[in-house]
Amino acid sequence: MVREEILSGDVLEEEDLVSLADLCRSCTVEIQTVTSLVTEGVLDPLGRDVDHWRFTVGSLRRVKTVIHLQRDLGVNLAGAALALDLLDRIAELERL
Repeated sequence: MVREEILSGDVLEEEDLVSLADLCRSCTVEIQTVTSLVTEGVLDPLGRDVDHWRFTVGSLRRVKTVIHLQRDLGVNLAGAALALDLLDRIAELERL
């Protein structure tokens, strides 16, 4: 007998916000990783403190990109932050 598993989820829009816990779960990272990304300037959370931080959907992409750069290419956090800035500038220029 074949067992079928049904997955469910929500489609997130660009303006949607996610909690710190949701961001960590979605990107499979620890809270410390996210706080390091905030300290380095990679992420800019909304909210006055860690307990109230909310992140844009774009933050999911940024975290996943940093993880890829670090894990697969051996880039340190400062280098990953620089790479993200450059990717953002390229995307901005392509929109013009």
